[in-house]
Amino acid sequence: MGKRSKVIFFEKSKSLFVAWAIVIIALAICIVFPLLQVLLVPTKADFSEVFHSGIWKNAMVNTAVSCICSTSLSVLIGYIYAYAIVYGNIPFKHFFASLPLLHLITPPFVGGLAFILLLGRQGFITHTLLHLDISLYGFKALLIAQSLCFFPLSYMICSEVLLSINHSLELASYGMGASGRRIFWTITLPLSSSGIIASFLFIAVSVMSDFGNPMIVAGRYRVLAVEIYTQLTGWVKAGKSAVLGLTLVAPSLVLFFVQNRLTKKNMLRLSAVGSKGFSATGKKRSPLSKVFLTLFCALISLCVLAQFIAIIAGSFQKIWGIKTEFTLSHIKTLAKCTKELKNSLQFAFEGALISTLFASVSAYIVYRTKCPLKRLIDIVIQLPAAVPGSLFGLAFSLSSARLNFHNSRLLIVIAIAVGFIPFSYRILSSSFAQIKTSLDDAGRTSGANRLRVLIDIILPLSKTALASSFLYDFVRGVGTMSAVIFLVSFNTPLTSIKILNLAEQGFWGDAAALALLLTLITFAIIGIGKLFSYFFIYSKNKIGKQLRSN
Repeated sequence: MGKRSKVIFFEKSKSLFVAWAIVIIALAICIVFPLLQVLLVPTKADFSEVFHSGIWKNAMVNTAVSCICSTSLSVLIGYIYAYAIVYGNIPFKHFFASLPLLHLITPPFVGGLAFILLLGRQGFITHTLLHLDISLYGFKALLIAQSLCFFPLSYMICSEVLLSINHSLELASYGMGASGRRIFWTITLPLSSSGIIASFLFIAVSVMSDFGNPMIVAGRYRVLAVEIYTQLTGWVKAGKSAVLGLTLVAPSLVLFFVQNRLTKKNMLRLSAVGSKGFSATGKKRSPLSKVFLTLFCALISLCVLAQFIAIIAGSFQKIWGIKTEFTLSHIKTLAKCTKELKNSLQFAFEGALISTLFASVSAYIVYRTKCPLKRLIDIVIQLPAAVPGSLFGLAFSLSSARLNFHNSRLLIVIAIAVGFIPFSYRILSSSFAQIKTSLDDAGRTSGANRLRVLIDIILPLSKTALASSFLYDFVRGVGTMSAVIFLVSFNTPLTSIKILNLAEQGFWGDAAALALLLTLITFAIIGIGKLFSYFFIYSKNKIGKQLRSN
C-alpha cells in the first residue's frame, strides 16, 4: 500500500486512524520500549560474568533439563488423559473431564504449596503416613509440581485434536480386522501428533517462564526464572538479571514462533484429512485397556483432588504435620489481608477490562481493515506470550526507573493487561474471522464509521468471545505473580505475593488459608460468569420464541 493510498484510506475513517495510532503508540510504550530497556541495561561484563560462571551455566542446564522433563511428562499425562476421555468410554467420564479444567483455573502456585503440605519434610504423605524424614525439595519436587500444574493444557489441546479426527478412518480399519493397538499406532497417534507437538511447544514456554512453583519447591535447584528475581531484589544487579532474562527469552521466542507456524499448518492438515466424524466412544475396547485408562484417570484425579484437600486441611490445622488439632486461627488471619485481596481483585478487573478492549480494537484493525503495519501489530501484540513473566516484570521495572515513573498501581494494571493480551487477541481474532465481512460493508453503506461498525455489529456478535476473554484474564490476573513481583510496593500489596512470602517464612497454615480463599474466589468468579451467561442466553432464546410465536 503506497503512502497516498494510506492517506486516502484514513481520510475515509478518521476515527479508525485515531484507534490505529493509539494501538501503535500503546504497543510501542508498553511492549517494545520495556523490552528494549532490558537489551540496553546489560554491559559486556555482565554477559561475560554470566556465560563464564559455573553457577549460571548450571542454572541454564537446570532450566533446560526441568523444561524438557516437566514438559514431556505433562504432555504424556495430558495425552493419555485426553485419549481416555475421548476414546476410552470409561466410567465417570464427565467427572474426569471437568477436573483438569477446574485445576487449570486455580492460581498456579497452589500446586507448589500443596506439594509442600503433602510431600514436604512435615508432609501428610511423607511424614504422617510413611513416617519418613526426607526432603523432596529440588528437581523431583519441581518435576511433580509442574507436571500436575501444566498437564491440563496438554489435555485441552490433545482432546480437541482427538475430537477433530475423522473417525471413519479408524472404523474402516476395524472393519478390515486391524487390532485396536495397531490402529492407535498407525492412525490415531499420527493424526493426533499435531496436538502433541502444539501442547509440547506451548507448555515448554509456560514451564520456562514458571515462577511460583520453582520459588516454592525447587530449593537449591536454581532455574533462570527465579534467578532473574533474586539477582535484582537480593543483589541489586539489574544487568546480570537482564542477561539471565535474555538467555531465557531466546528459546521461548523460538518455541513460540514455531508453535504458531505449526498450528496454522496443522489446521490446514486437519481440514484436509477431515474434521469431526463419527463418535469414537462407540468402539469396543479391550477390558484391560479400559481398566488401565480408568485407573490412570483416577490416579491423576486423585493427585489433583489431594492438592485441593491439602490446602483445605492446612487452613484448619494448628501447625501442619506437628499439631493437627482443628483451629480457626489461620482463617482469622485473613482479616489482615483485606488490602491484598482488594488490590488483587481491583487490579485484575482493570487489567482484564483493558486487555479485552485493546485486543478487540487490535484484532479488528488486523483482520477486518487494510490499515498499514498490520503484520507488525500482529507480531508485537503476541510477544508477551513468548516472554517469561519475570522478564516482563523486570522490563517494566527498568522502564519505570528510566522514565522516573513510579505509580505502582498503574504499572501493575498495565503489566496484568499486557501479560494476558495475547490470549484475548487470539480468541477475539478467531471470533472476528467467523463473521462475514459483508456486515461491515452493510454498516459502512448505512453511513457508520469503522469504529461504529465494530461497536454496533462486530462486538455484539462476539459477546461469547468477549466474555471468555475477560473472564480468563480476570481469573488469571487475580493469582498472577511473576510479572508483578518487581512492581509491588508497600501501598500496593497483592494476595499472590503475600502467599509466597508466608510460604517462604514457614507460615504454612496462613499461606494455605489465603490460597484457599483465593481459590474459592476464583471458582466463584467462574460460577457467576457461567450463571450470567446461562441466564443471558436463556432470556434471549425465550424472547426469540415469543417473537416467533407472535
